Amino acid sequence: MSEPTHARRWAATGLPVLTFHAIDEGHEPICFSPQRFLDRVVRLQAAGYRSLGLSDVAGCLRRGDPLPGRCLAVTFDDGYRSVYDVAFAALQRCGWTATVFLAVGDGPARRSSQRLPSLGGRAMLSWSEIRDMHRAGFTFGAHTLTHPDLSRLPAERAEAEILGSKAVIEDALGAEITCFAYPYGRYDDRSRAIVRRHFACACTDRLGLATPRSDPYALERVDAYYLRADRAFGLMLTELFPSYLRARSIPRRISRRVRHMFVEGRA
Repeated sequence: MSEPTHARRWAATGLPVLTFHAIDEGHEPICFSPQRFLDRVVRLQAAGYRSLGLSDVAGCLRRGDPLPGRCLAVTFDDGYRSVYDVAFAALQRCGWTATVFLAVGDGPARRSSQRLPSLGGRAMLSWSEIRDMHRAGFTFGAHTLTHPDLSRLPAERAEAEILGSKAVIEDALGAEITCFAYPYGRYDDRSRAIVRRHFACACTDRLGLATPRSDPYALERVDAYYLRADRAFGLMLTELFPSYLRARSIPRRISRRVRHMFVEGRA
């Protein structure tokens, strides 16, 4: 059976790598309500979409293979407890998988009951929860030790943050960690070079779809913040979605450039 026309067009345009953080009722940009999350997953599955592992997406890019149609990758940054409490079961029911990027902290050895150090006052995953998800087929990636802006660190500190997080997770899970996400989505040539030597792929927060032209070590993603509104989410199921992302990315880039200039001017 030939692939549906819509699926072929989506594959030709790009593949969404969705980014979630906390699945709770907070009002911050990193929050996505549990009910809305369940609704989005159910609607995407009903439309015929399936999840693809992030390393599989990167593998297609490196080999020059076409990106498959009606697929997306699901990622979670930081390692909030709500990923286990809400998203884990919902994705399992759909037969979907995800990649969870962990900011593991720089403290002593991790016990099963111990949770990752809190970010923003939220409860984080425990190592026993992380192992549960890993056994169920979820992938884990490194997100540094303490979640710094890597582009502002000395080379030695940046390397310690990147490789230290990889080592901690590999030791805890007994598995190779091949995916990385830059904290705040920020990176420079130096941090990208470090990541390239030790990982198979890395994610930024640059708004867009993964395409055959994407850099496996600077993958575009679709922040779930831009899928909160029902009308915006509805566009994801149409050919207008890439245009929507391009339109939303313009003010985002301008705002970040102005903020960067302001910070640099104060330095």
